[in-house]
Amino acid sequence: MKKILYVIIPIFAFIIILSNLFFGHLILSSSYEQDIHKYSIYVHLQPEWNSYPSNIIFDITNVWSNSNSTLYNHNPDDISGLITYNSNQLQSQNEKFFVELKHEFSDCKSSWNPISYRYAIDIVRNQIELMNGIQLNDDPYISVFPNIQSNQIELTHSEYIQFIPICTSMDITSYEYAITSNDEQLSFDAYFVSSEDELQNYLSSSFFTPYLQEGCSVQNHQSFSGVCENVGKNSGLLIIIPDNLKLSLTKITVNIHEI
Repeated sequence: MKKILYVIIPIFAFIIILSNLFFGHLILSSSYEQDIHKYSIYVHLQPEWNSYPSNIIFDITNVWSNSNSTLYNHNPDDISGLITYNSNQLQSQNEKFFVELKHEFSDCKSSWNPISYRYAIDIVRNQIELMNGIQLNDDPYISVFPNIQSNQIELTHSEYIQFIPICTSMDITSYEYAITSNDEQLSFDAYFVSSEDELQNYLSSSFFTPYLQEGCSVQNHQSFSGVCENVGKNSGLLIIIPDNLKLSLTKITVNIHEI
């Protein structure tokens, strides 16, 4: 059955692309109902880190319901439409330095929807990932990863911490979230928190206040999907990863979805 699908799916993708060439004016609209932010955060660790010279990239997809949308149709693989990237910023955590680069889609002020033929192609890609067990959801922009625990020891205060903000137009909302990486040996903790202030609280004292609702946190996992309900508009996901990275580039895939 899989062999048959591997033949049918590329043929379907080719038909979609060919249709776009002849009927593009009819299929440039979007059929996706929510706004999408896809952006990356690149982190280059400096020599103070045990993981040096490793690098980290957070590949983030944020799908949300924007009541004041000024969205536009954009192909995220084409960066020519992006005007600027934020400048490199030298930062530190616990007296250990790193260089961080974010691009402009990380501010929740602009949105995109996939044009119809791109949406169809992403569905094809998603079906291939489903067949291979890479993810568990049939929506190409809302990932569900398997829950896999890690055998790593408890994380300490010396780890790297990243805050991922949500996007919402409501005062109180709920979010699905999914996290995984390209390193099967990596372990992470993740917590929904009320604001980025909790990142500073963690760095200054290791004490911070996460949401205590069931499903709003996870510890010692290689891969995880969950749901956190009733969080405020300034909330976000605090991800903690160990300072013992082995790969030259560790990719952390984060998908958050307003429900």
